[in-house]
Amino acid sequence: MDRLIYTALSGMNASMDRQRVIASNMANANTVGFRAELLDQRPVTVDGQVLDVRAMQRAEVRGAVMEAGEMTRTGNGLDIYIEGEALLAVQAADGTEAYTRRGDLSISPTGVIVNGEGLPVLGEAGPITVPLGTNPTIAPDGVVSVADPAAPDQPPIEIGQIKLAGWQGSPIAKGLDGLFRVEGGGILPADAQATVITGALEQSNVKPTEVLVDMIQAQRLFDMRSKLIATARECDEGGAQLMRLS
Repeated sequence: MDRLIYTALSGMNASMDRQRVIASNMANANTVGFRAELLDQRPVTVDGQVLDVRAMQRAEVRGAVMEAGEMTRTGNGLDIYIEGEALLAVQAADGTEAYTRRGDLSISPTGVIVNGEGLPVLGEAGPITVPLGTNPTIAPDGVVSVADPAAPDQPPIEIGQIKLAGWQGSPIAKGLDGLFRVEGGGILPADAQATVITGALEQSNVKPTEVLVDMIQAQRLFDMRSKLIATARECDEGGAQLMRLS
C-alpha cells in the first residue's frame, strides 16, 4: 500500500503545482505582453531489484507559450507592439539584462524610458534617457529621437535605439518575476531585422476559456488522487482485520 500512497501523494503535489500555474496565468490574462506559463509533468520511477519500487510524478514550469497575443491600438506614441518573435531588453531589479514583451513605455521623473513594470528599457549603451522637456518619438526600427519644443524647425536628434533581442536558438527561461533570461547567464544578441508598431500594445496570450477548463480538469484530478489515498487506507484496514482473525 505504501507504493500506492506515495504515488497518489506525488500526484497530488503535481496537481497543486499545476493549479498554481493555472492561477498565475488567469491572474495575468489582462497583463500587457504576458506569456502563458507551461507546466511539464513527467513520471519519475525508482527502480528496485525485481520490480519498480515507486512511480512518482514531478511537475515544473519549463517554459512559456511564445505565440503572440492580440494587438490593440492605444494611440499613445510611446506604446510599442513588437512584430515577430523578438523580445524587449530591460534592466531587471537585480541590474541584469532581462527580456519581456511588455511595451507600455513611459518616461520616468528622471527621464529614463521604462515599461509598465517600471523597468528601464535598454539600448546599446544601457538604459535610454530622454532629456527633460523634449518630445520623444520611436521609429519602427526602435530608434528613439527627441525634438526640442523650443526649436520646432530643428530636426529630431537620435538619442538611442531600443534593443530588440532575438532568442531563437538560445535557451531562455522565464523567472518568477515574469522576465525571460538566458539559461546559465549571458545576454541575447540584438535582432537587426526586428521592428515595432507604435501606438499599439500586445495583450496577454492567455485564453481565459482554456484556463478555466484546465482548472476544472486539475481539480478533478486532485480529487481522484486524494480518493486513492482513502482507498489505500481502506485496504490497509481490511488487511489488518484479516490478520486479527487469523
